[in-house]
Amino acid sequence: MGFLLYFVPKNYLSYFVGFLMHLPLPGFLRPWSILTFAKMYQINLEEAEKPYDQYNSIGDFFVRRLKPGARPIDQSVLVHPADSQITQLESIQDGKLIQAKGKTYSLSDFIGRPQAQEEWKNGFFVTYYLCPTDYHRVHSPVDGEIIEVTHIPGQLWPVNQWSVENIDQLFSINERVVLRIRTSQGIVALVFVGATNVGKISLSFDQTIVSNNLKDHQPVHKVYSQPISIQKGQELGMFHMGSTVVMVYPEVYKVDLTGLQSRFQNQKVKMGQGLVL
Repeated sequence: MGFLLYFVPKNYLSYFVGFLMHLPLPGFLRPWSILTFAKMYQINLEEAEKPYDQYNSIGDFFVRRLKPGARPIDQSVLVHPADSQITQLESIQDGKLIQAKGKTYSLSDFIGRPQAQEEWKNGFFVTYYLCPTDYHRVHSPVDGEIIEVTHIPGQLWPVNQWSVENIDQLFSINERVVLRIRTSQGIVALVFVGATNVGKISLSFDQTIVSNNLKDHQPVHKVYSQPISIQKGQELGMFHMGSTVVMVYPEVYKVDLTGLQSRFQNQKVKMGQGLVL
């Protein structure tokens, strides 16, 4: 049935679903709806910052913060940015990233920088898939400073297995927000990829960048004259419904890809858990 998505106005549908998800619920309906949603997706209510009946809407609950200490931040060089499943963990080959078996996409198109292939030559990337069960705030995997943000409007295809295997250049045609983070080891890219239903991405450090607002149809590129210092585990932004994060790392990290693949490929991970030991 995936072919039906070709005919659905996905951006408008996602905007409308987002509007409904964030409508404040009546007092008698709110706790029941949120509890039902939590049970449906097996969400651990004990980790939430507030009791479930203190959230105003399902959307408010969906972007919940966690209790302090719920995700300890590992001391390793790199940590995972989100609760998620790792679907790809590979080297960058000839400026291409692997989307699925037999499908690749251009790093330069994805990042929105013609020089990206040279910048991350011989580097590696990690694709993180977030499902509705997961905590949906994204945190920095590195110590460094944010120097640029690019919002690239696009489509809002689902990022589920069917789409990944069937939609060419999926991650390069979906809407995305790209963060360039300068570290002592080089430039790291963190990319929020939008998806069907809500499709909204917002940033914690810059409220002027909001995806799927049905207004901005041209890329928005911001260079921060005063870079924004961040630490590992610091909140960067959030998805208002499930999607994907792609991390792009330079060659200088020199990781043991074979070891990482055997440990993490297709595995569930938690934000703050060490990637490189």
